[in-house]
Amino acid sequence: MRIGILGGTFDPPHHGHLLAAGDAFEVLELDRLLFMPTAVQPLKAGRDGASVSDRLEMVKLLVGDDPRFEVSEVETARGGLSYTVDTLRTLTAEWPGANLFWLVGADVPKSFAKWRDPDRIVQLATIVVLQRTDETPDLSLMPGTPRFIRTRRIDISSTEIRERVRSGKSIRGFVPESVAAYIAAHRLYQ
Repeated sequence: MRIGILGGTFDPPHHGHLLAAGDAFEVLELDRLLFMPTAVQPLKAGRDGASVSDRLEMVKLLVGDDPRFEVSEVETARGGLSYTVDTLRTLTAEWPGANLFWLVGADVPKSFAKWRDPDRIVQLATIVVLQRTDETPDLSLMPGTPRFIRTRRIDISSTEIRERVRSGKSIRGFVPESVAAYIAAHRLYQ
């Protein structure tokens, strides 16, 4: 079995996440792709944002009934700081013999050495760097043999969406209607 994992804060999740996940699903010929919201991302600890439960619910709304994708609660259920190495150990025990692919953004090679136990991470999963621009990331900064996938370019960021909500601007087209309705109903990012 080939399982992709797209982790992140998803604060909020948006169409760019769906497109990157779809591209990775096809290129890597995955059997399933897990969206993995973090409980607390160690390199972003202390930042304001939506609660874990709100982010988890928004990711479920983003994924909807797409049969390629599912939402994993491994990190949110565990709580505390979310370390990739711990998550991969859990997934390896849950799916022995599966080929795991940890999907990351092109900014990750610069910070990967700061992650907990990066050498063990690359033993447990193939790191796949998703690139949306023409600039190729420096994969030599990472241990192991990371893969590189060029995905479609879509200029949407969670930061921009939060700022638009704070400014009272529309987020239509940035996120699915269900996610926009959730953000409005729960008065997130205001």
